[in-house]
Amino acid sequence: MKKQILIVGAGRSSSSMIRYLLQKSNEENIHLTIGDLSIELARQKAMNHPNATPIAFDLFNTDQRIEYVSKADIVISMLPAALHIELAKDCIRLKKHLVTASYISPQMAELNEQAVENNLIFMNEVGLDPGIDHMSAMRIIHEIQNKGGEITSFESYCGGLIAPESDNNLWNYKFTWNPRNVVLAAQGGAAKFLHEGKYKYIPYNQVFRRTEILKVEGYGNFEVYANRDSLKYQNIYNLNNLRTILRGTIRRLGYSKAWSLFVDLGITDDSYTIENSETLTYRDFIDLYLPYHPTDSIETKLKLALNIAPDDQVWLKLMELDLFNDVKQIGLKNATPAQILEKILSDKWTLYPQDKDMIVMYHRIGYKIGNQDKQIDSTMVCIGEDQTYTAMAKTVGLPVAITTLKILNGTITSPGVQLPIKQEIYTPILEELEKNGITFTEQEITI
Repeated sequence: MKKQILIVGAGRSSSSMIRYLLQKSNEENIHLTIGDLSIELARQKAMNHPNATPIAFDLFNTDQRIEYVSKADIVISMLPAALHIELAKDCIRLKKHLVTASYISPQMAELNEQAVENNLIFMNEVGLDPGIDHMSAMRIIHEIQNKGGEITSFESYCGGLIAPESDNNLWNYKFTWNPRNVVLAAQGGAAKFLHEGKYKYIPYNQVFRRTEILKVEGYGNFEVYANRDSLKYQNIYNLNNLRTILRGTIRRLGYSKAWSLFVDLGITDDSYTIENSETLTYRDFIDLYLPYHPTDSIETKLKLALNIAPDDQVWLKLMELDLFNDVKQIGLKNATPAQILEKILSDKWTLYPQDKDMIVMYHRIGYKIGNQDKQIDSTMVCIGEDQTYTAMAKTVGLPVAITTLKILNGTITSPGVQLPIKQEIYTPILEELEKNGITFTEQEITI
C-alpha cells in the first residue's frame, strides 16, 4: 500500500519539491495529494502524474482539512508560517508527522510535548534559510568540536539573487521569492549581533546603510547587511564564548544604498492605508511623500529631500523603476505604502520565463585549536533552471522533500517539534542534497 503525502500549498517554492517526490514516487512507493486554493496551480504541479492527485484545498474548511490530514501518513505545509498551526493541531489529533520550511513559531513550539508523547516528528526550518544554513553550519561546527576545536566566531550570510546570465537591470536584482518579504525586509526591530566581544545594534532606518563587502570566488563582490536577531543563534547552535556572531543578507553592490532611499522616504511602511490608492498614478504616489513647492518638479523635490547628487548612480536606479510615470495607476484599493511599492517593483523585477536566479550562501567560522587560530570559509552557489524551477525553489523545496522521505522510511526518528541541527538528521539530508547539485566548497586558513 502506498504511503500518502499531503502537500498543502502549491506556490512557487513547491515546484522542485513536488518534481523530486514524483520522480521518487515509484521507488519510494508514495502518492501525493497536492492541495491549493487554486486547483489550476495544484494541477500544474501534479503534471498529470499517476502518483499525484491535485485538489482545491481551503485551509479554513475544517471538515475538508481533517478529511485529507486523516488520510495522510505525513503532511508537508508550504503555506505562510502563520498558517501552519491549524494543520499542526490536526496532525497532533490525528497522529501524523509534519514538515515545514518555516521558523518555529511560539504556537508551534507549544506542541512539542504532545508531539513527543505521540511519537510524532514535527520538522521545521528545513528549507533554505532557515534550513540548509542550519545543517551546513552545524556540520562544520560539530566537525571542529569533534577534533577538539573551540568556536570563537560565527558569520553566516545568504541571498536570493539573479544569476549573472539573467542580470539585466541596474539593481542587479529580481524577485525570486515572496516580494512582500523583500519589501518588508529588516523591519520589526533593530538588527542585533556581537562583534569582537561587543554588542551592536542597528536601527531599521540604518540597516541598509551599514553594509560590508563579501567576496565570493568566481562570482565577484557582494554586499551584506545584518539580519534582525543574530544573537539567538548562540543558544540554537549551543555556541558559548563567541566573540562574534552575525547573520546577514547578501545583495549585489549598490543595492542597499538605493533601497535605503525607499526607507528614508517612508514607502516601505505597512502600518497604514492610503486614501484613493487605486486611482493614484505612480507619480502621484511618490509625490505624497514630498513637500509642496509651487514650481519644482517631483524629480527635483525627491533629489532635494533625499540628498541625491545629480551624478549619483542611485538616481538611474530610481528612474529605471518608472517611479515618475504619470499614466500608470496603482490599481490597489486601500493599499499600504509597502503594498504599493511591491506593485511598482513587481512590474520591473519579475522573472521572465527563461530567467535564472541564484542562491549564494556563505559561512565564515573562526575557531581555536591548540595554540592556533583558524578559519573555515564555506560557500554554496546554486543556479536555477528557469522561472519555474528556480534555485530558490530547489534550495527550499528539496530539503523538505528529502526530509519527508527520510521520516517515512525511518532514517529520521527523533520525535518532537524541532529543527535539523542534530547530526543524525542533517547528515543524510546534506548527502542527498549533494547528489542533487547543492554542494558547499570549504577553504580552511590559519590566521
